[in-house]
Amino acid sequence: MSFFRRPDYQSEATQFINKLKADKPELDVQQREGRALLWDKQVDHRAWEEYDAAQVAQQPYVYQTRS
Repeated sequence: MSFFRRPDYQSEATQFINKLKADKPELDVQQREGRALLWDKQVDHRAWEEYDAAQVAQQPYVYQTRS
């Protein structure tokens, strides 16, 4: 142990999260389930390639009409 080592500091937010996780051990599992609902999806690369190929180039000035 170093002579200059200070005691570990924990902010109030960190203390709150640690207490919350100690009080509710199922919280981690619920967070993973929630993430799986919204974010962990299989990506269809072929569909994205078709989407990118179907894009129409935007005009330099969006509000200019072709006359």
